[in-house]
This record gives sequence, C-alpha cells and structure tokens, in this order.
Amino acid sequence: MGLLHDLRDPESERSLAKVMRARRFEFFRSLVDPLPKPIRILDVGGTQDFWETMNYVAPEIADITVVNLKAPESRHANITTMDANACDMPMFADGEFDVVFSNSVIEHVGDVSNQRAMAGEVQRIGKRYFVQTPNRHFPIEPHYMFPFFQFMPTGIKTWLLMNLGIAWGGKIKDRNAAVATANSVILLSRSSFTAMFPKAQIYNEKVLGVTKSFTAFGGW
Repeated sequence: MGLLHDLRDPESERSLAKVMRARRFEFFRSLVDPLPKPIRILDVGGTQDFWETMNYVAPEIADITVVNLKAPESRHANITTMDANACDMPMFADGEFDVVFSNSVIEHVGDVSNQRAMAGEVQRIGKRYFVQTPNRHFPIEPHYMFPFFQFMPTGIKTWLLMNLGIAWGGKIKDRNAAVATANSVILLSRSSFTAMFPKAQIYNEKVLGVTKSFTAFGGW
C-alpha cells in the first residue's frame, strides 16, 4: 500500500506515532540526562503522563512546572501545575528554568503573531529549550489524519469535520464549532518555524524520507 493509505489506517498511525514519540523522547533524554540534578523544567502545554513515562517524577531528578490554559491538579510532589497562556508568561523570570519543553503545542496557540510570542517566551524563560511541531508540508494532517487538510479552505474543512467524523470526538454537529475547530490549528513550515528559533538546531523526524515533524532545540 502507499504512504497515504498506510498513514490513514488508525492502527498504522498509532504504531507510527508511538515509535516516533519514543525516538523523540530518547533524543530529549540524551540532552537532559547529563545536566546536574535536580533539573528545573518548564513544560508548556504538556501533561504529567509524559513525565511519568520519562520516569522523571522523583524530586531528586527534576523539579517540573507544567502550564496549561486550564491546568489539572498535580499528582506528584515534584510537579507543579499552573494556569498560564503560553504566549505571555510574565510570572517567570528570564532564564528561570534549565529547560523549557513543549511538544505539539505551538501550532495550537493561534495566529503567527501568537506563535512568535510563544517562541519568544520559551527562549526568554529557558536556558535551554526543546520545542516540537508537525511539519505543515507533510501530506497527512496529523490532528485529523486526512490528506492535505491543512491546505484546504475553511469551508471544505468545516464540511469534512461535520460530515466525515475526522475530529477526535466524531462528527461535529454545530457549524460554528466546526468552523472554530477548522481554524484551531495552524501548522508551521520549516522556514517559518526556524525563523522563530533563529539560534536553534533542528531535529527532523522522517517517514519514508519525508519530514513529519521538527524539533527546535537550543542552549546545549
């Protein structure tokens, strides 16, 4: 079968995503594990589940702050959860954290000005940073697993969301909600992403030679 068919299959997609996440996490660990402990980490838009998977929930290993627009309660002594807007985090000082981490968040914060604001905050707050985002030019849009969805007009996106059930919760009945969902993700190209992190190195994740996502990492 071709690449598009393979990636549209839910089981294939889950398996591929799991493998790629595992590789990305190992790369991240290779960067952070040599740092003096405990490492002060800010996770922008992440989850406690991730740090559990990483085995980073021991206070002697890391002191982690996880921020979201609406943060859940912390389950661990070394994890602080906070409500915050990724584009504006004045509660944190310049260079306050050893590492700022963000996984598949910057494409959700709004327009390009918001994305630039988030990138600026990440680089201001962290001595080091690790920011991942899907590649706009990968043929399968990763949130809806639909070919070239990211390039379609809002009207077509809305129709697909209302009629094909490609959103996580299935078909979206309300048109206004479908329009909002259609416009809720703005994927970045390599050039626009690297322009937001001009001093970063870029880690590429590829599928059959095509870049599926990039990670900007700097400060190491």
